[in-house]
Amino acid sequence: MKDPAVWDQLLQRYVDGDGRVDYAGWQSRDAATLRAWLAAQTAHTEGRQEQLAHWINLYNAFTVQAVLEAYPIASIRPSLPGLPNWVGFLRFFQRPLHRLQDGCFSLAQIENQLLRQLGDPRIHFAIVCASVGCPLLRQRAYRTDAVEQQLEADLHRFIHNPAKVRFERERNILWVSRIFQWYRADFLAVSASLPGYILPRLGDGIPPCPEPQVRFLPYDWSLNQQRG
Repeated sequence: MKDPAVWDQLLQRYVDGDGRVDYAGWQSRDAATLRAWLAAQTAHTEGRQEQLAHWINLYNAFTVQAVLEAYPIASIRPSLPGLPNWVGFLRFFQRPLHRLQDGCFSLAQIENQLLRQLGDPRIHFAIVCASVGCPLLRQRAYRTDAVEQQLEADLHRFIHNPAKVRFERERNILWVSRIFQWYRADFLAVSASLPGYILPRLGDGIPPCPEPQVRFLPYDWSLNQQRG
């Protein structure tokens, strides 16, 4: 079962235009709806577009489900008694807790073994780890017949968000999200450099010469939630 209609309806109900999530409302009214939809999903896909749309939807839905099960939380990197913060972080991404009809998956497995293998760095502007520093969550599900246009729109929105990317032309410094640092290899697989990937898409006048220095912005791990 790969029909994203239920996921699409939930996104429209609980995600606002700024990509913020109403976890409190979702938890109280529709946590079971999401859980049932996920339990009906399968790992089988046919074709690149279906694989992209299906696994991006599942990554984002499993992330929301993980937050709902722990909510209220301030961050996806919780402090665990007697343990450093990175332990909670690894538990969130690495443990294969997310069950489909045909097996259990971790978020890291979906990202690294299924999505990144498709060679499209635009996925990094679509998969959402529920933190403020990550891309904004869409209000609509990804669909096989529209995923290419959706990914292109995600790329445009991310690069034109000054909290994620900004270019200081006077100092010739390109400030970018740490997503570009963590997944540098994916971007360099399709471009000679990070500025070479970003600046033509940023459209901020004629690209400078020499190429700008790249600096990485602080990453905000706090939960991307609506405030009452």
